[in-house]
Amino acid sequence: MSKRSPKSVSEKLEIVLLHLEEGKSLSWLTRNQGISKDTLSNWVRKYKEAGVDGLEESRQWKKYSKELKEQAVSDYLNGLGSLKDLTKKYGISDPYVLRSWIKSYTGGKELKATSKGMRRMKQGRKTTFEERIEIVNFTLAHEKDYQGAVEKYGISYQQIYSWVRKFEKDGSNGLLDRRGKGLTS
Repeated sequence: MSKRSPKSVSEKLEIVLLHLEEGKSLSWLTRNQGISKDTLSNWVRKYKEAGVDGLEESRQWKKYSKELKEQAVSDYLNGLGSLKDLTKKYGISDPYVLRSWIKSYTGGKELKATSKGMRRMKQGRKTTFEERIEIVNFTLAHEKDYQGAVEKYGISYQQIYSWVRKFEKDGSNGLLDRRGKGLTS
């Protein structure tokens, strides 16, 4: 969820203080600042909870247990609070996060604990042609389990996905490293 705000922390703070200290209405501020009422309400909530630090964009992947997700979703579906109330109660970073859990749950998907974030984004490393073939064969043998291949071989998800597509299209020739090879006539 990387919806970064175009507003700086100082701009957010100025807008929040116009509401809290100068009494400007949310409606007036949203019209004049070009932001949604939900966004502004969220900034006000975060400012009240954590001060200026609450207005900082998080660069961390926040972890949530399966139990917390299930309880928050259950409370919402049972009418025990609004998205905003439950976000605050359970320390969820944003109502959008809770909304996505509800959508997943009501769509029949099991809620799982949040993983360690973008684990699949590993730094690339050099591989041999034979190793690329082994990685592709492993991935295909395990029903395209890209995440399993990422963990076993330490290669990025994107790279493995690309190799599998090339292999399916051109066979093992698709895995040859052709960088720096000029066209021959």
